[in-house]
Amino acid sequence: MTATALDFQPVLESDSVVLRPLAPGDWDALYGVARDPLIWASHPAHDRWTEPVFRRFFADALESGGGLVATLPGSGEIIGSSRFDSRRVNPGELEIGWTFLARAYWGTGMNATMKRLQVAHAFRFVERVLFFVGEGNIRSRRAVEKIGGQLTTRTHSTEMAGQPVRHVIYAIERHT
Repeated sequence: MTATALDFQPVLESDSVVLRPLAPGDWDALYGVARDPLIWASHPAHDRWTEPVFRRFFADALESGGGLVATLPGSGEIIGSSRFDSRRVNPGELEIGWTFLARAYWGTGMNATMKRLQVAHAFRFVERVLFFVGEGNIRSRRAVEKIGGQLTTRTHSTEMAGQPVRHVIYAIERHT
């Protein structure tokens, strides 16, 4: 199985959340969530709440072909987003990331539910999922560890909010 056969924009559902493909028309509702500066306060891209920065984030999510919005079952209200991406990984791997949620859903298990849905879907196609997490983003690191992510020796550096940021990489292996 390879990531090229992967459905990058499935509809994934649980009792508490539906992940569906991101569409251009989701801009207003998703930015309505993302414009809360407190969501990004401990994130390396702490300026992502600003419209120009979020526009680039949104455009990249669309371009990746793996952008998903998180919605509430029944109402369809957008409460956040996540993404599948294969651009920074090796064959047999898939990255899951760029996840954010409205603060009302922090501490509710929603993030873990979203990631578990994505991991289960990915394991239909790949052997390993990776999570690139800003080295100092303790909240996100703990969230990945809670769903079974193991810290690897791999790292990735990039610029965020005008500063170089080192990302540590966590992995979850598919057990056959």
